[in-house]
Amino acid sequence: MTSDPGFAIYVHWPFCKSKCPYCDFNSHVRERVDHARWRAALVRELEHYAGLTRGRTVTSVFFGGGTPSLMEPETVGAVLDRIAALWPVTPGLEVTLEANPTSVEADKFRAFRNAGINRVSLGIQSLNDTDLRFLGRQHSAGEATGAIALAARLFDRFSFDLIYARPGQSVAAWEAELRQALDHAVGHLSVYQLTIEEGTAFFPLHARGDLVLPDEDLAGDLYEATQSLLSGAGLPAYEISNHARPGEESRHNLTYWRYGDYVGVGPGAHGRLTLEGGKFATRAHRAPEIWLERVERDGHGAASPDPIDRTARGTELLMMGLRLTEGIRLARLAEETGRDPLDVLDQAALKRLIDGGFLALDAERLRATHEGRQRLNAVLGSLLA
Repeated sequence: MTSDPGFAIYVHWPFCKSKCPYCDFNSHVRERVDHARWRAALVRELEHYAGLTRGRTVTSVFFGGGTPSLMEPETVGAVLDRIAALWPVTPGLEVTLEANPTSVEADKFRAFRNAGINRVSLGIQSLNDTDLRFLGRQHSAGEATGAIALAARLFDRFSFDLIYARPGQSVAAWEAELRQALDHAVGHLSVYQLTIEEGTAFFPLHARGDLVLPDEDLAGDLYEATQSLLSGAGLPAYEISNHARPGEESRHNLTYWRYGDYVGVGPGAHGRLTLEGGKFATRAHRAPEIWLERVERDGHGAASPDPIDRTARGTELLMMGLRLTEGIRLARLAEETGRDPLDVLDQAALKRLIDGGFLALDAERLRATHEGRQRLNAVLGSLLA
């Protein structure tokens, strides 16, 4: 696995059939979508960013959302054709599509493959019908396993997501579900702890005590069970929530975690770009209809790029890179901050965290240990205080 962060393109499709009660992503429900109009707008915004990033070679493309499997395959094909015309692309370009496993969308997998998708990421979330209903998912466990089987037949690479630390979930029940998942997982599995985010349907339920999550100790036990079982099955964690066999890591997501540059197109999409004069954050307008009108008027739906100063660049690199098992190359920290990497860090906090077994430091890298990744928010809070 190379440590090159790459140069990625993220394409946001903001529409879903329904809004899941735990989701705080920029997703919206619309009865009708003008696919031809949206296709033209996505292509036009790509052209805007190509003008800013000439000479870069694209290493991955990711269609996220929302529910990108609701896109027409023709839209995927048009976007990929335009990317290949605007930038050089690396041989074996990774092109991922997030998909929901309902039977209607699964039937489109062949068309997506023919349009250029070579990796799918399935939003399974649970293999238990009762919990799928609780999570607001529209598919059954049977549809989920059927979609996984279809993805395995059609794509050389695929992944699926599960959510744990659900109300009433025991370690034994979660281990049984993970073993069932391992009957289907081939190279990659993403496993996320359920969190309650403001603005979601779950938030008021949790606030008034009608939705109770596992306590901190049980959540920790569920995390440990996840690491032990998946590592033992040959899918060790390469990032806090992501497990893969060697060589099957998500190249696109590694670009984020290694603090590489990426273009974000579509409503609410954000990016990080190294341009003349420094590094910049980009973000598009969140509202789909406003974004669409701005692209048709101006060629893009983004606000002016915001410069990221050297200190903030170091902070972002640490926040992203310490999620990875491989950690952060000290040379990258020096590159982003323009300073000796050890001068960037609070030395007293660094020593405490190393002595406590939460961080490890050698001549080349700083990384969070297994214990440190489990408590990363607290580790970062101490290190960056």
